[in-house]
Amino acid sequence: MTVVESSTASSQQPVALEKAGAGAVVIGGDYQGLGIVRSLGRHKVPVCVIDDAPAISRFSRYCTHHVSCPALIGNETIVQSLVDVAQRLRLDGWVLYPTREELVAAISQNRADLSRFYRVPTPEWDVVKWAWDKRNTYQLADRWGIPTPATHYLTDSSQLSELEQLTPPFVIKPAIKEHFIYATKAKAWRADSFAELKVLFDKAAAVTGPGEVMIQELIPGGGQHQYACCVFFREGDLIGRMVVRRRRQFPLQFGRSSTFVETLDLPILEDYAQRFLSAIGYYGLAEMEFKFDSRTGAYKLLDVNLRTWGYHTLGARAGVDFSSMLFADQLGLPVERRQSRPGLGWMRFSTDLPAAVLGMAKGELKIGQYLRSLLSCRQGAVFSWDDPIPGLAELGMIPYLAVKKGF
Repeated sequence: MTVVESSTASSQQPVALEKAGAGAVVIGGDYQGLGIVRSLGRHKVPVCVIDDAPAISRFSRYCTHHVSCPALIGNETIVQSLVDVAQRLRLDGWVLYPTREELVAAISQNRADLSRFYRVPTPEWDVVKWAWDKRNTYQLADRWGIPTPATHYLTDSSQLSELEQLTPPFVIKPAIKEHFIYATKAKAWRADSFAELKVLFDKAAAVTGPGEVMIQELIPGGGQHQYACCVFFREGDLIGRMVVRRRRQFPLQFGRSSTFVETLDLPILEDYAQRFLSAIGYYGLAEMEFKFDSRTGAYKLLDVNLRTWGYHTLGARAGVDFSSMLFADQLGLPVERRQSRPGLGWMRFSTDLPAAVLGMAKGELKIGQYLRSLLSCRQGAVFSWDDPIPGLAELGMIPYLAVKKGF
């Protein structure tokens, strides 16, 4: 596999991907999956979308096949569904793109079986486990000098007395996100007193089971203090890289997703990403989330996602087309080393508008700031003039997204 140095940013691959003789399978057809479909479809790569829920990607002009599956829950169901689709549609050698953590875990743990049918960028479980469980993530980060929030691992609420010397507020969050987020529709909870901490700890433990509930310091500031380093990583090298600041998120306190982000230069996060991903021997696309602690001046690692992320389409606009870079590399085609241009914005309007309204109501956002963010936005999450139907479909699905997924 070849890396080609490039000093100029471009969203085009140096080799025509449509001549590669393979396609891509995107598992998950929401706006994140839609970004992969469009990235590859614009290079004339055939794309199959698999989902177990209403999917806006099926309406894209770039979607070649769409397959509705039963609930993609549990490794056996996920793997069997992927095998069935590969055999029925003859997708031998197509590249797999999971869009959710449980899909990454299932593919990783069954990589050998799935590799009989697909090209599988997702690494083995010995690599993925370091991001799947935050206890592993923070342990490794501490070992490599990457700052993390002060975190306490308790197995029972009786141990909360050990924290009495600390001052609230606290954050209650799961070590394994998928064991919590679908049941509660929340990424974390806030406790402003020890009494509230006990109630929420017991409530979280009932969802996740004992041992998976973490008590963490609350780093001051909202979403505007959060940053991320996004990469295509191979052989210890940041082949594609983009650093962003999360200007707004939804919900406001513990955002399940970004609603408005902007690119910037922040080399320290690239250094942290290189340390962590090199340590686990990672290959593929990854997003590492950080929060700036104004008390210490440190950027503290919150989460690691070993897959595409919601705003990955901003990369193509900024010169780093992550989805097509991975596809080209999987087929042994030359890939240019790329870094994003700063100052470009991405917005998901359907969630950013309520986030902005709530922010203004709380006095955390001024109308002028919101209007300026509209001017800096260069990439929307869903609407596109060359592929408008998915955007219209999402408008019709807003009630479903709000009730079933909390956006």
